Amino acid sequence: MFTGLIEETGKVVYLKRRSTAAELAVKSTLTGLKNGDSVAVNGVCQTIKWLRGDTFACDVLPETLRVTNLGALGPGMEVNLERALMLGDRLGGHLVNGHIDGTGTVRTVTRDPLSIEIGADPGITKFLVPKGSVAIDGISLTLGPDVTKDSFKVYIIPHTLDNTCLRNARPGSRVNIEVDILAKYVDKLTNR
Repeated sequence: MFTGLIEETGKVVYLKRRSTAAELAVKSTLTGLKNGDSVAVNGVCQTIKWLRGDTFACDVLPETLRVTNLGALGPGMEVNLERALMLGDRLGGHLVNGHIDGTGTVRTVTRDPLSIEIGADPGITKFLVPKGSVAIDGISLTLGPDVTKDSFKVYIIPHTLDNTCLRNARPGSRVNIEVDILAKYVDKLTNR
């Protein structure tokens, strides 16, 4: 479980493809990590398999490669990082599982006010509500009033822009989307 408050951006060392999976290595200054820990990489919950100095690695499974943007990572690319939430920590964002629902594509980036419009499948947008929560590449964000069948807009504060990979967002960028888990439970209970 995560909060969607990014702790730092790390740098991809490599993504080594295997037959259907991959190994991802990331350089990071996060402290207190150990083998077996969960860390969100661009919002995707990953398990640390090894640590060597300031670099950790994790196995990326086929389903993760299919539904996220991790498979497009290359050496030197930035990724958003967050350690798992500990009981007793403040919950400044919203509850984020690290289980990506799918990806979207950045349509527009507007500077004043700073906002990003993202195109997404209706299977994702049906769970979004104006002023609700969504995680984009692991970042807890508040939805703007513009939620349509195939797109939505999030507004960004300067701190978030300066301290996350959103500073690299351009039209055409592919981003990971995780909808609020509560919306999925409500949908499941009401659409039996």
